[in-house]
Parts: sequence; structure tokens; C-alpha cells
Amino acid sequence: MSFLGIDLGTSGLKALLADGGGRVIGSFTVPLQASHPQDGWSEQDPASWIAACEAALDGLAREHKAALAAVGAIGLSGQMHGATLLDAADAVLRPAILWNDTRSHAEAARLDADPHFRQITGNIVFPGFTAPKLVWAARHEPAIFKRTRTVLLPKDYLRFWLTGEKVSDMSDAAGTSWFDTGARDWSDALLDATCLTRAHMPRLVEGSARSGTLRAPLASRWGMAPGVMVAGGAGDNAASAIGAGIVAPGAGFVSLGTSGVLFASCAGYSPKPESAVHTFCHAVPDTWHQMGVILSAASALEWFAGITGRSALELTSELGWALRPPGAALFHPYLSGERTPHNDAGLRAAFHNLSIATDRPAMTQSVLEGVAFAMRENRDALASAGTSLASVLALGGGSRSDYWLSLIASVLGIPVERPAGGDFGAAFGAARLAMLAHEGGNPVHLCTRPAVAQVFEPAPAMTARFDDAFARWQARRSGA
Repeated sequence: MSFLGIDLGTSGLKALLADGGGRVIGSFTVPLQASHPQDGWSEQDPASWIAACEAALDGLAREHKAALAAVGAIGLSGQMHGATLLDAADAVLRPAILWNDTRSHAEAARLDADPHFRQITGNIVFPGFTAPKLVWAARHEPAIFKRTRTVLLPKDYLRFWLTGEKVSDMSDAAGTSWFDTGARDWSDALLDATCLTRAHMPRLVEGSARSGTLRAPLASRWGMAPGVMVAGGAGDNAASAIGAGIVAPGAGFVSLGTSGVLFASCAGYSPKPESAVHTFCHAVPDTWHQMGVILSAASALEWFAGITGRSALELTSELGWALRPPGAALFHPYLSGERTPHNDAGLRAAFHNLSIATDRPAMTQSVLEGVAFAMRENRDALASAGTSLASVLALGGGSRSDYWLSLIASVLGIPVERPAGGDFGAAFGAARLAMLAHEGGNPVHLCTRPAVAQVFEPAPAMTARFDDAFARWQARRSGA
């Protein structure tokens, strides 16, 4: 028997097949693009998600027909916070407003001023979260808001197409600002505060529970058995944690993808919203997680690569392999505003302290250091919420850079571990959740950590210098 994980990301949809022992059989990725019709806006057409899923499963059917036919269950992962609005006939009313869309910053601030939101959700109402998007729609697109009968997160719209069921899981729902994170349920009071009701929301299941079955025409199309189970799944970071074995309390990862995440699994619910740390349900029962989130991580390096006409690999290769002392140039990576710890959609990126001697490698170094310093602010925010990490596993595209991982280890002051070759991301985590839904069992036992290929230790000789550079970086951002 095999298990299928589908991860709906911002830049692509990935479908992955794993066998019952957790070995990856194969995967297929289809790119996606977001549109930005105005400054601060980020949207996608939900029809593109369905087309990408069809193309990915068609690809798996060509390359791994027997394994796809043997699928016992499907798990889903996806970009969080997006608002997909459906009318009474379940037709999509407008392009989905994505997680990195900041148009609703004023609406988010008004909701956040109501103390019930932080008390019940355990989180600040960030502009990227779902609830303020609906308040924005009520104000700016009232006809669409009036016709809205269902609000689905991106992966849950994909689930609706796959199964005909309107369902979400606890980890993804926790990022909407309508969710009672401690009780693991929708909050009627918060829904009412945004002129919505529980009837607008999907029903809830745990990520490792059954949410529905694959529709017969789709099962027939890809040669799968009738009645294939679809698990609840998870938001992308919780799914990545399941894939990387970050389930037991105190385990954590650092992700260098489009956004940057410092993630810690927690046994209990202990929010501290004023720190701007996200406190969400994990993808398995009776477990929560905390994370600091920066909106531009590897995407900051890709942005600079586009500016310079070099690839990210070329830029980091110019730095060599040995960790350099912190440079004079400073970079604040706020290309799309910032979440933890600033909660400021208006923050923007900037280089500082450039001189005639500043060359391309120096600017590359400042970009990498700026992201690392932002991660250090996340480490401090997590610590203020009572969460500390003794080491972290490195995930995401940026984790391929030895230099960057050495830098982050030295800036955070903890070892950073790179997994051995393999796929341990959100799609793999979704496949593991499918396996849990199908077979049951202890998530800690099933969701093992990958073997570690390399450990990047902090450089003691650099500690004081990076401490000083971090202080200069913080002072420059605050205008000192």
C-alpha cells in the first residue's frame, strides 16, 4: 500500500507518493503563480489549484501508475490564511486572497483592538490572517461579501474538489483569527464580530483523522480504488513538522523558504500574543506549536539574485565556504512587511551603510545576515513566550547553503542540523498524516526524524562580533 501527500504551496503544487515504511516512491511538482494587481495585494485563481493538482496526479500516473493505484489514503497540506469565497451554489466569487496579502492591515488592527481576539485565539490578528480579509471584503466588495456562503482555506478548497466535503483541520483553522486555539473549535463570538456564523465555516477534524473520501470519477481517472480516504491534513508548517519528525515537545526546525519560520512543538497551550509569536494547534491531537514567522527569507536572496542577474547559488558561492565576520553593510529583509516580532505590514526592506567599497559579495552577505538577524529576533520572541530550542533542523530551499546555515547557527547560538538526502517537507508530512488516518498509531513513533547529514555548530570566535552586528542592525531599523 502507498500513501499520497498533496501540498498546495504559493509557488507550486507538489504531489508525493510514499510507501507504508515512509520511503518516498516519487513526486511531481507543478508551478503556480500569484498575481499582484495592486501594491500589497497577492491573489490566486482557485481554478489554477485544481489544474495543478490534475497535472501533478497525471504526472504521477505516468511515472508511478502501480503505486498511485495502490494508494490507501491521501493527506493534504497547504499555504495558510488564504480566503476562498464561495456562493450558495459553491461557485468561487473572486480570486483567493493569499497569506502574503497585506491590504487588510487597517481591518486587522481594528479586530486586534478588540481584546477578545487575542484572548480566544492566542494570537495577534495579523493582516495576512483570514478574518480581516473578510472584513475588508465587507467594506470594499459588499456585493461579494453578501453573496458569500462558505469561506475555505486554500487546501480545503482543493479538498472540496477532491471529496465534495467542506472540512478543515485544527492547525490550518488556527490561523484564521476565528478559532479558539485552546478549545480546538470555531469561536462563535469571533465569527459574530465579523458578521459571519459557524454556517460559513467548514466542519473541523484533526489532521490525522478522516475528512472524506475521494470522489469516484477522480478515483477512476487515476486508477485508484473507490472510497480512498482523505485525511484532515495540515497547514504547511505543521505538515513540514510532521514530515521532519518535529512532534515531541521541544523539537524544532528553521525553514528558509519564501517565508522564514522558527518552529517549536509544544505539549500544551501557552500563548503570548504580545510577542507576535504564532501559537497554533499542531496537526495531531492534544499538541500545539509555536513559531516566529518572517515574511521574506530565501525569497529575499532570490529577489537580490533577480536584481543582480545572478542565481542564488552563484551569489552564495562568491562568499566561499568559511564564515566571514559580519560585514559593514546592513540589510532589513522587509520586502512584504513583517510579522514576528513587529506585526507591521508597512515595514519595507532597505540596505544601510553602503560605501564605495561595497561590492556584490558584501551585499549578498548583508542579505543573508539580515535574514539571520530577523530569525534571532524570532528566537528571542519564542524565548519570551517560554519556548527555547537546543537545536533546530534546517528545511527549505535556503538550507542548501552551507554558508547560510553556519551563519544562522552562529547568530542563534545553537546547532543547526541538515537532514540527510530525502524529502521531508510538507508533502511528505501530508502523506504521513494520510498514513496515520488510515492505520492509527502513535504520531511520535510514526513521525521519526530524518538522519542528520551535517551539523553546523556556532562559531565561538564570532559570537561577540555577531552580537555587536545584531545590535547595530536593530538600532538602524529603529532609526538610532
